Amino acid sequence: MTAPQTAPARRPEVVLFDLFETCLQLEGLRPRFVALGRPGHELELFFARLLHQGMAMTLAGEAPPFRTVATDMLRRTSGRDLDDDQVASVLDGFRELPVHDDVRAAFTLLRDAGVPAYGFTHGSAATASAALENAGVRDLLDDVFSCEEIASFKPPRRVYDFAVERVGRAGAAMGRGSVEPARTALVAVHSWDVHGAVAAGLLGGYCERLEGLVPDAVLRPHVVAETLDDVVAGLLALPE
Repeated sequence: MTAPQTAPARRPEVVLFDLFETCLQLEGLRPRFVALGRPGHELELFFARLLHQGMAMTLAGEAPPFRTVATDMLRRTSGRDLDDDQVASVLDGFRELPVHDDVRAAFTLLRDAGVPAYGFTHGSAATASAALENAGVRDLLDDVFSCEEIASFKPPRRVYDFAVERVGRAGAAMGRGSVEPARTALVAVHSWDVHGAVAAGLLGGYCERLEGLVPDAVLRPHVVAETLDDVVAGLLALPE
C-alpha cells in the first residue's frame, strides 16, 4: 500500500480530496447527454476537453471559471447550436452527482482519527458542496473550496501552495495552528493531480479506481491503493 520514498513520509495532519471523479461520479451526467439526443459516450470526451482547456488556459496565465470553460467545451462536443437551457440541463447535473461507494468510509476514517478533511476542486465549490450535501457526506468535511479563487485549474504548484495556506488559515481560526505541506495530503484518482501535489511538497495518496496502476512518468505517490478508504488507511498508518 505504501510506496517507497526518497525521504520518510509522516502521517498527515490534514487531508485534501479531489472531488470530480475521485469522490463524485460523473456517470450521473450521462443520462443528461442522452436526453439531448446525444450519444452517452460524449460525456468522457466533454470532460477530457474541459480539463484540457482549463489546464491550457491556466498555463497561458489565468483560467476562467469552471462553468465558463465547461459551457464552451460542451458546445464544442455536443453541438454549437445548444441553447442556454440545453447547456444548463447538462451542467446543472454537477450539483446532483452521486458519490462513489468508498467515499463515506474514507471520510469517516479521518473524522474518527481527528484529522481534518477538505474537498478541493478546480470546479465550483458551491456546486461540489451541494452534490456532497445531497449525498449526505458534506458534514464529514471541514470545508469545500476551489482554486477558482486564484483563477487556476490544477496542477500548477501555486494551486497546492494556495490550498496549504488556505487550510492553514482555517485551522488557525479554529485554534489548530498552521500546517506544513509535508503534513498535508492530497487524495485523488488522477495521477497528474497527485503528481502536482507531490511536486509541491505534499503527501500524495493515489486511488487506482479510475486510471489503474501509477504511470511511470509521474512522481511516485506516498500511498497507493484501489479504494479511497484504503488510501486513507495507508496515510493514517504513516509514522508520526
